[in-house]
Amino acid sequence: MNLSIRGQQIEVTDALKDYVDKKLSRLEKYFDAPLNSDGAVTLSTTRGLHTVEVTIPLKGIVLRAEDESDDMYASIDSVVDKLERQIRKHKTKINRKFRQEGSLKTLFVEDPTGTVATAELDTETEDDDLEVVRTKRFMLKPMDVEEAILQMNMVGHNFFVFSNIENEEVSVVYKRNDGKYGLIEQG
Repeated sequence: MNLSIRGQQIEVTDALKDYVDKKLSRLEKYFDAPLNSDGAVTLSTTRGLHTVEVTIPLKGIVLRAEDESDDMYASIDSVVDKLERQIRKHKTKINRKFRQEGSLKTLFVEDPTGTVATAELDTETEDDDLEVVRTKRFMLKPMDVEEAILQMNMVGHNFFVFSNIENEEVSVVYKRNDGKYGLIEQG
């Protein structure tokens, strides 16, 4: 796996790079072949809190985790643990869906050239300031509602934009406050 490690308000030392590489290499045991994806690791420090964010795009899915603590090394450990739990949690669910096409390991190993629909909502509103602080563009992957919910849970967001394979329209699934899911379709 090719990792792009960058720091925000922190110098990324060789020791930190080595530690991140060593810890994230633990994820390779979940795959049949070495990962050919380009992962992004962001290390940042704000008001004494150390934040680590890891995003690994693969064909059809995105592995993403974030953690914040008082110690950078503890944050790295926690993020890797979250990624491992995420893989194990969704392995059975996704494997059921793709049983005809092969195991989840096969799904993860394929070349990640496909673009995956994922979105982040970063809002910084102060009083009535409605400034857009982040814009993302992405290709929408055709999928059914169940797969969209799995993808949403995989990336850890509370909504997910996708191209609904049933009606070929842009749709959004979201997690409701009662723990169930909602679907927004074009009308």
